[in-house]
Amino acid sequence: MAEWRPVRQARTHELVLESIEAQVLAGELKAGDRLPPERELAPVLGVSRSALREALRVLETIGVLVAQAGRGADAGARIVRHPDDALGRLLRLHFALGSYSLHDVLEARVTLERSSFEAAARHGAPDALDEAEELLVRLRAEGLSAADFNDLDTRFHVAIARSSGNDLTSTLTSAVRESVRTLILRALEAAEDWPATAAALNDDHTALLRLVRAGDGTAAADLAERHIRGFHGGLVEGADGSGEA
Repeated sequence: MAEWRPVRQARTHELVLESIEAQVLAGELKAGDRLPPERELAPVLGVSRSALREALRVLETIGVLVAQAGRGADAGARIVRHPDDALGRLLRLHFALGSYSLHDVLEARVTLERSSFEAAARHGAPDALDEAEELLVRLRAEGLSAADFNDLDTRFHVAIARSSGNDLTSTLTSAVRESVRTLILRALEAAEDWPATAAALNDDHTALLRLVRAGDGTAAADLAERHIRGFHGGLVEGADGSGEA
């Protein structure tokens, strides 16, 4: 049972965050646990309910808490583990604000995906590789729109990363790809010959999965880098002289 203590009044919502974080780090709060109702937790912490709500909103944004309005068994705030969407949203905003250049994102993708393809070739989880195989079938569907292709393409790369057995690599792969989702979609939609572009990308996907299943991690990593630099690299070359979008 988590033990709650009053917090200092300065920068109240940040101190509430520190208190909740301390409970998580101490193992007193785990994924699936519910926080006490606001009317109970606020006075125990010695803060206003508005300050408590502000802290809870921050935790929702970073993907470690979900709040259900209303009454009943499902109402209230619950600790969860949803880092993928939160990290993707954060990176997308910082990319849009110019915190990272398109070149930075490209190099991060290359590093992450070389690692994940090498690891997948060594000990890829069969269920994730089977999912990647199913995604390839869907990627080759006739008349697939650029938007749907973009979504399935992302899922393919994330499935490979997940098969590597490293959850953090999988999450970061998803987040980095999500940060440039709009730019990649625009480039797909602007392709002069969309069917040919899709076919070429899918040829790479098919070869990548074949190399992973064959256990050839070095060749898979090299092809993954060429695959990423070939398309994503074109976005960098099309940006301004600084490499930023």
